[in-house]
Amino acid sequence: MNKSIVAPITFGALNQRLNCTPWLRVLLLIFIVVATVFSALPLWHYFRGGHLFDYKLWYDTGQQVLAGQEIFFFRSGKYDFMYPLPCALFLGGASLLGQGGLIFLLVAINSVAWFCSAKLSATLATGDRRITNPWVYVVPSLLVIVYIWSTYHLGQPNLVLLALMLGAFVALRTEREIIAGVLIAVAAAIKAFPLIAMVYLLYRRYWTAAASLFVALVFLLLILPAPFRGFERAWGDLEKWSAGMLKYSDVGVAQRPKRSYTWKNQSLIGVSNRLLRRVDAGAASASDQPVYVNVADLKFSAVNAIAIAVALALGILFVAAMLQRAMRTAESDAIEFALLLLLMLMITPLSFGYFFCWLMLPFAVATQQVLSGKSSTILWWGLPALILLALGLIFPRGAQLYGNTFFAALLLFLGLSIDLFRCKKQMAQCEPVGNFDSAH
Repeated sequence: MNKSIVAPITFGALNQRLNCTPWLRVLLLIFIVVATVFSALPLWHYFRGGHLFDYKLWYDTGQQVLAGQEIFFFRSGKYDFMYPLPCALFLGGASLLGQGGLIFLLVAINSVAWFCSAKLSATLATGDRRITNPWVYVVPSLLVIVYIWSTYHLGQPNLVLLALMLGAFVALRTEREIIAGVLIAVAAAIKAFPLIAMVYLLYRRYWTAAASLFVALVFLLLILPAPFRGFERAWGDLEKWSAGMLKYSDVGVAQRPKRSYTWKNQSLIGVSNRLLRRVDAGAASASDQPVYVNVADLKFSAVNAIAIAVALALGILFVAAMLQRAMRTAESDAIEFALLLLLMLMITPLSFGYFFCWLMLPFAVATQQVLSGKSSTILWWGLPALILLALGLIFPRGAQLYGNTFFAALLLFLGLSIDLFRCKKQMAQCEPVGNFDSAH
């Protein structure tokens, strides 16, 4: 029999099986097992007295909050805790459970965030809350499983941030702008870089969402801490955090002088500095031997000019690909939101490996595009991106030295931008649709 006929039949049969309720339950059970294993390992390290990575910092910070001590102070030339004050307040409450209880709570929250991120990514990618196609759930999570594991292993909140951002996008699509603004504010109060989304809200004229974000952030940064720290001290904490974190120089970014330009930072700033300047790309490693991967030796100002030019070019491409309000569809919105996440990953000054669990939405959109047969463009750009990401598994340090994760995100950005231009061209040939698309 012709193999070209067998393959579609086989895939179709597998797809039909997976869409059956028993198989969906099996997939849910697999998710629960994997999430449980990922959650158990940090707890196992705790009970065996192993290295706890950031979990120890979270507990220590929580204890400092409860004791009314300073949170932002220099130790060995940097802050121990580098996150906004509301994050510290949450850790204060969590630390009441003890160190083991705090770890249990954080991994449980992470598991819920993973489930919500998979569900919301599928909802955005398909435009249907009732979607049950397992491929749109399974494939994106599998493709970013390494980054998901890193959030559990290190104790990082980026998966929680993703769930909040995706919830905000769904809220925007259903015209609940106040909720969208609050969700982004909560994300920014945990880890500051989601605040970049404010630029998008203003450009898209989501005035209510932007105002909601601003008010919620003021509440979280100043009013919420006041009963615990006092207003003056809360303001002082904000000033200290801003002074310490909003720094960028030829030796480093914020409070990460030894890691800013090393192989671990996959942002545009990190990659451009180590490829275009002679900086030690292995400074964060245990070895004292410097590592150089630069292909040029430019001045710091020249590298900044190039990075700014690239960021502006990506921003202009994003804006140019956007559809007008009357032309927007569920499909175009999904691509637009995926592009926004990719842009945020690339242009934030610090973007370590676990940040890229945010690729879940871009991969969900790509999966939906392939399943629907609407465009093969994403395959031409997505497959090289997957190869680059796979190189990071085979050569974890060597590939990241040259920015494999950054360039994978860039390829996905270019491929999805082309797909958004396709949507724009198709909608331009049709009359504007009503309801949501005409309103936004």
